[in-house]
Amino acid sequence: MRHFLFVLAGLFLMALPTLAQDGYRLNPGDVLRVEVLEDPSLNRNILVLPDGRISIPTAGSIQAEGLTVEQIQANVIKRLAGNFAVSPNVFVGVASLAPKTEVVPHLTHTIDVFVMGEAAAPGKYEVEPGTTLLQFMALSGGFSPFAATKRIQLRRVSSAGVAQVITVNYHALERGAALSRPTVMAPGDVVIVPSRRLFE
Repeated sequence: MRHFLFVLAGLFLMALPTLAQDGYRLNPGDVLRVEVLEDPSLNRNILVLPDGRISIPTAGSIQAEGLTVEQIQANVIKRLAGNFAVSPNVFVGVASLAPKTEVVPHLTHTIDVFVMGEAAAPGKYEVEPGTTLLQFMALSGGFSPFAATKRIQLRRVSSAGVAQVITVNYHALERGAALSRPTVMAPGDVVIVPSRRLFE
């Protein structure tokens, strides 16, 4: 009889997929096939749950993540042994592996820039890299009625700690003038919109 059981066990193991039998350590999402020769009602496919455990009737919850098939098989036998007159013949194999999830890197990120003074909506803004000063002015909603648009300042501190001030005449830009050079916003840039002076 024992010889017959071992033959059945061999046939079972040959029928299981061989993609992850040898030394493979289980992960959540993997599916195990469990066969108990003495009690076919326990035979089933079992999913490794997100918490890394499997659940088997009469055996309870068993840790599976990070263990090999052989280790899990030994643990299942130990858990089931009390339900049988002799130690049961249990065979565990990997039925399928967890589907691989494609990790898509974040190709874009944002930078923090600030606007203060007579802006329509002063505060901190998150903008995409490559945003120009003029685009940022549009994103921030423009200016208040008291803005001195001829003297807008872009204040920037370089990585070496050197402060730089760029003055922009937005009033001239509205009339068709061009910036001497495109100004692309950098992380930490501060746009200051001063108040108009008397008769300005």
